[in-house]
Amino acid sequence: MTRRKFYLALFSLFLFSPLLQAQETIYSLKDHLDIVWVLVAGVLVFFMQAGFALLETGMSRAKNAVNVMMKNYTDVCMASVIFWLIGYSLMFGENTTGFYGFSGFGLEGDTAFDYVYLFFQAMFAATAATICSGAMAERTKYNSYILSAAVLIALVYPIYGSWVWNGDGWLAQLGFIDFAGSTVVHSIGAWCALAGIIAVGPRLGRFDKRTGETRPIQGHNLTLVGIGGFILWFGWFGFNPGSTLAAVPEIASIAINTHLAASAGALGSILTFVLRGKPVLMTSVVNGSLAGLVAITAGCASMTIEFALITGFVGGIICVLGNDLLLKLQVDDVVAAVSVHGFSGAWGTLAAGMFVTGDLFNVDQIVVQLIGIGAGFLWAFPVSFLVYFMISKVMGLRSDSLHEQRGLDVTEHAEIGFPEFQQNQTFKTGS
Repeated sequence: MTRRKFYLALFSLFLFSPLLQAQETIYSLKDHLDIVWVLVAGVLVFFMQAGFALLETGMSRAKNAVNVMMKNYTDVCMASVIFWLIGYSLMFGENTTGFYGFSGFGLEGDTAFDYVYLFFQAMFAATAATICSGAMAERTKYNSYILSAAVLIALVYPIYGSWVWNGDGWLAQLGFIDFAGSTVVHSIGAWCALAGIIAVGPRLGRFDKRTGETRPIQGHNLTLVGIGGFILWFGWFGFNPGSTLAAVPEIASIAINTHLAASAGALGSILTFVLRGKPVLMTSVVNGSLAGLVAITAGCASMTIEFALITGFVGGIICVLGNDLLLKLQVDDVVAAVSVHGFSGAWGTLAAGMFVTGDLFNVDQIVVQLIGIGAGFLWAFPVSFLVYFMISKVMGLRSDSLHEQRGLDVTEHAEIGFPEFQQNQTFKTGS
C-alpha cells in the first residue's frame, strides 16, 4: 500500500466511524423505544382489569359485590403466573404441528423484549379469563370458578392463540386476520363464558318457569358501570395500538380506528333502542361501545376509518340484539359478555376480512375468517363445557340456593361490600 492510499484509508476511517456509531445508537434507541411502548401498552391493558371489575360489580347486586371484585382481582394474579409457567410456551413456543407450541416453559428471556412481550401477553390472557367472571356472577362458587379460569388460561386460550399468533399456527398459515384478538381474546373468552352460563344455570328467579317470562334483576350501582366502561375504553388504546409491538407511525391510525369504532358502537346501540321505541338503557349503551371496541380489535390495523365506523356501528347493534336473543333462550348472562365479546367479536373478525384496505370483499379471505371463527367456537365451547361439567361433578359449580339468596359475599368471603346497609347479614361461610 502506498503512503497516499494509507492516508486516504485513515482519513475515511476517521470520517465515517462517527457515522457508523451514530447509526448503531439510532438502532439501539429504536429498540429501547419499542420496549417502552409495549410496556406502557401492557400497563394500559392491565388497567382494563379495573374497568372489568367496576363494570361487573356494578351490574351485580350489592350482596355479591365483594365476590365479583374478588374474582376479577384473582384472575389477573393467577393469569400472570400460569401464563408465564405454561400458557406462553403453548402459545408462542416452537410449533412443529401447527396446533401448539412446546418450548420455553417458565420463560427465562434472552432479551429485554422477551420479558416485555411476556408481560403484554399475560395481560391479554387475564382479559380472556375475566370475561367469564361477569357472565357467571352471583351463583358460582369461588373456588370452582378459579379452577375453571386456571384451565382456560393454561390450555384453552393459549392453544387457540397458537393457531393464530404463532407464525407456524395452522390459521396463521392460512392468512387468518385477527390483529389484536377479536376472536383470540374476546370470542374465546365469551365461548367459555357461554359454556359456564349453561353449565351453572340462571340465577334464582331470573326466569319464570311457568310462563318463560324474563324477570329483571338490576345491578346495584350503575355509576360503576359507566366508570368501568370509560376505563375499558381508555385501556383499549394499549390493547390495539400496543399490538404493533413497536413504536411505529401506524399506532396513530389504529388508535383513531379504535376510538371511532367505540363511538359508533354506542350510537348503534342507541339507534336500536330508538327504532324499537324502547327506553335507551345506559348499561346497554356502555356495552354497545365495548362491542364496537371488541369488533374493531381484529381489523384495526388493516381497514380505513370509514369501515372502522361501520364495524363498530354494526357491533353495537349486534350486542343489543344478541343479548335479547339469549334472554329469549333463557340464558342468564349478568353483564351481556357473550353478546359483547362473543357475537360482536365474531362479527369484527369477519369484518376484518371483508374490509381489508386495497383488497375489499376478497372471498378467499372471508372464507378463511369464517374458518377461524368456527374453529374458535368448536374448540373453546366444548372443551370449557367439559371442564365445567367435571368441576360440577367433583366439587360443585353452583352455590347452594340459600347462599345465593343471602349473597356470596357473606357465604364465600365472610365480608360485605356495604356494611352501612347490610348490618343484618350473618357471617357464616359456606362449604
